[in-house]
Amino acid sequence: MLKSRLRKIFAALIFLQSLLIVSGGAVRLTGSGLGCPTWPTCTGNSYTPIAHQAQGALHSWIEFGNSLIAWLIFIFALLALIGVVRNLKERVDYKVLRNLALYQLLGFVAQAVLGGITVLTKLNPITVSAHFLLSIPLVSGAISLRNRYLYCDHFEISQTTKIFKNIFLIGAVSILVVGTIVTGSGPLSGDVSAKRYHLDAVVVAKLHSYLGILTLLSLICLAISIKFYEKAELFNALRNWLLGAFFIFIVQGVIGYRQFALGLPEILVGLHLLGATLIWIFTWNIHLRMRRR
Repeated sequence: MLKSRLRKIFAALIFLQSLLIVSGGAVRLTGSGLGCPTWPTCTGNSYTPIAHQAQGALHSWIEFGNSLIAWLIFIFALLALIGVVRNLKERVDYKVLRNLALYQLLGFVAQAVLGGITVLTKLNPITVSAHFLLSIPLVSGAISLRNRYLYCDHFEISQTTKIFKNIFLIGAVSILVVGTIVTGSGPLSGDVSAKRYHLDAVVVAKLHSYLGILTLLSLICLAISIKFYEKAELFNALRNWLLGAFFIFIVQGVIGYRQFALGLPEILVGLHLLGATLIWIFTWNIHLRMRRR
């Protein structure tokens, strides 16, 4: 019963941290970035949207809904920490589990402060990018917490496979970082008055796509290295993760090309953001299962 309950709490953290990325994208794509123009309140002295708010009911509630997801993360992070402290002190990796749960709480605080700075700076692209990028280690931490709790198998790997694994990991991070710069240079800023990066959006988008291709190639090389140079158990354990990552990369490439060709329709941009979130989830799960000999 306890194991099932904790497993669900940890899984909920992964889902909510990922959902926060997507809901943050919805805020930006609907122009609701300043739907709650003050911080820590939503508007004036009210912590919730009010009737006839100047920003409009839709924009206000979209932004407020994003904030509610953050508070759900706080609740489940607190439950995770309490569950670890109360029930897992006898485990040899107790301190690691406790710290991973604690980092989820600290991440909530950091996101709240950074979100406030983002609002107060009127959606400065640097803070908007940082707001998204902070979610990446928080998703990673939630996945690590669940995997460690469940004693997921970890396999030793050769130096060659380690090199491909690290190249793939660095490539995935690079895609996400450059993706935020593409967003910060384009028209979908979260508000018509928001500042943008003074960069050529087309050039940055091409760099983003080239990094995507290189990272996909590194994934293929990693899969080949695991298949032919590692134990069969490792390839069997990672087969679905590797195939899933490959499929998502292909879909991401198609969506990225179509959204660029069609002038960035919001629905395709939103799907592209969802795909980026899934790529990171698959990337981190692949990374966690391997360690060098």
